[in-house]
Amino acid sequence: MPAATAPAAPLNIDVVLNALAPPDVLARLAVQAEAAGVGTCWTASYLASRDPWSNLVAAAQATSRIGLGAIAVNPYDTHPVRIATGFYTFNEYAKGRARIVLGGGGEALQALGIKPEKRVRAVGEAVQVLKGATPERPFSFRGGMFEVANYFPSWITAPKPPIDVAVNKPQMLRMAARLADGAMLSDLTPPICQERIGWVRDHLREFGRQDEPFRLSNFVAWHVYADGERARREARMWLGYRGLFRRWVLNTFMTDAEYDVIEAHKAAIYGMVPRKAWTVDGVPDELLDRCVDALTLTGTPAGLPRMIGYLKALHAAGCTDIVLELHDEPEEALRLIGERVIPALRSG
Repeated sequence: MPAATAPAAPLNIDVVLNALAPPDVLARLAVQAEAAGVGTCWTASYLASRDPWSNLVAAAQATSRIGLGAIAVNPYDTHPVRIATGFYTFNEYAKGRARIVLGGGGEALQALGIKPEKRVRAVGEAVQVLKGATPERPFSFRGGMFEVANYFPSWITAPKPPIDVAVNKPQMLRMAARLADGAMLSDLTPPICQERIGWVRDHLREFGRQDEPFRLSNFVAWHVYADGERARREARMWLGYRGLFRRWVLNTFMTDAEYDVIEAHKAAIYGMVPRKAWTVDGVPDELLDRCVDALTLTGTPAGLPRMIGYLKALHAAGCTDIVLELHDEPEEALRLIGERVIPALRSG
């Protein structure tokens, strides 16, 4: 694979905050993140979490520059028109700083018994509905999955924000390049990011969009604490949510036979979070640790130079943005990101 050229602009760092946190906590953390130079604070759209838009209103009122958004919102449990209504209402509170990532799945679908059929089409049509909504005229749309007749949000006044898509696979990548304003990869290593981003750039040229702004981000888990063992245990516990069950990713650092062990224990790996466990009977700890080292930023502050090097490798692979998912002690994480990570990335 040819060497990639890093985007001209410095690598932007976003963070994902706990979706279960109440509005006042999100607002306080958003203020700290804004001061640290973070680009956007995201919160997940989980079935059991607070509604992301109303939960971020206090953060919008307490800040002035930082983006605020939900990741990943899907068109299966919420019709695209209702997504648009909530999103553009929140965008008024945020004065044009709202952000959104549309995706084709999530734990909510499994819990609700929804089978997400035709993901690429469904997410693509949701993008078109959100982009088509305008205060200038009624909007109608007839797709293969959704229909809209005379949707007219005449009340929209804030500048329309970008619409991004959660992607990893070829068809969704191509759709994002055709319709969206950005693509968010998740838990991918630099070589795979380089490959996927190359595909997106090819598609942007195919659709005549190569000169348009287009964000290319990668979602990465952040587990950095003074206690290194605590960091590693937390990282192991959350591995099931790191897109772990993708042979094409794990084969870059383990054999087929080793991946078969991971796949055979899928339920137990997912179950580590509710059990608050960091080991799985039948899976060697060394194999879990290899996943932690390849897919996450885990360790103590002493290891930040190595982690910054990894982020620079993602930048060189073509990422314009990195989205760091924070867990416990978000204040300390934001302090480290603001004092050590962002300055190091900006200095080259």
